Amino acid sequence: MSPTRKSQQVKMAFRWHLRQVMASRQMFATSDLVPLLASRGVVLSREQVYRLVARTPQRLNLTTLAALCDIFDVDPGELIEPVRAESAISPKDKVPAGVVTDLLPRRARIVPDAPR
Repeated sequence: MSPTRKSQQVKMAFRWHLRQVMASRQMFATSDLVPLLASRGVVLSREQVYRLVARTPQRLNLTTLAALCDIFDVDPGELIEPVRAESAISPKDKVPAGVVTDLLPRRARIVPDAPR
């Protein structure tokens, strides 16, 4: 990198495609994955496997990644898609231009009716 160029820090994120890979192989129950992982030396509880499938993991053991690749006969790139952080936000999470987002609700005051 040339010293005259400013260093730009790019935040990276990734998309996790385990659920889609499972569905493409007609595997819809996360509990079906527990014995397959165990047979490859990765012992995880049903709850841990559910979180692995249903959520994007923050950390992933390489042994677990290798076992998943072996189970589904895929490359790591088919499970993990690296993306720039700004493009990791789904379009439905983006706020349209011109929408005010810093408004807070005000507490309503209930006053009794005036006597008639």
